[in-house]
Amino acid sequence: MALKLWHCAGSRSIRPLWTLLEMGLDFELETMLFPPRFAHPGYTELNPIGTVPFFTDSSDPDHLVSMTESTGISQYLADKYGPTDLAVLPSEPAYGDYLNWLHRGDATLTFPQTLVLRYTLLEPEATRLPKVAEDYTKWFFSRLRSVELALSDGREFLCADRFTLADISVGFALHFADLLSLKGGFKPFTLAYYEGLTQRPNFHKAIANDGPQNILEGL
Repeated sequence: MALKLWHCAGSRSIRPLWTLLEMGLDFELETMLFPPRFAHPGYTELNPIGTVPFFTDSSDPDHLVSMTESTGISQYLADKYGPTDLAVLPSEPAYGDYLNWLHRGDATLTFPQTLVLRYTLLEPEATRLPKVAEDYTKWFFSRLRSVELALSDGREFLCADRFTLADISVGFALHFADLLSLKGGFKPFTLAYYEGLTQRPNFHKAIANDGPQNILEGL
């Protein structure tokens, strides 16, 4: 099968997995324990930086595509295997908003969450830094105000009046916050938006493995 995704439950790889499911593409999924660089023998030979996701597209026999960035993989899938309503085209008025939300979901919203995760759960107890986790929790919520503001006019989705990759990108950040027990800090419009996203059948399929071996518990 040409498309293959290496995935850990509860991780950023939910973004491309959700995208693959929404697009109805055929793909191979390899679900690993976290962290895969230790739990999945040979993984760093495939992906030297040892992160998840890892994605390959072998459809072109002369060029193997290998990617590691979750939103980049989603954008690649939409651009390469579209057309799809998940993408917003440059000719559409919402194109700039779409790109901004697509990348904000990871660079601005998920980044501080990874520090909360690291300094509350991933680090050995002796080297955990509660103050760092507290500061970056505040950082996350200060950046999350942008989502609340964007949705305050009652819109269902972030841009283009439809569900797009921007919603997958930001939606994962909200799901990750939920896994980190930060959902209680969501403002009303953000909470309603997140709860709407969680009703999508392909969201449920994408997080089907978020059980006892997810990124928080499979350490």
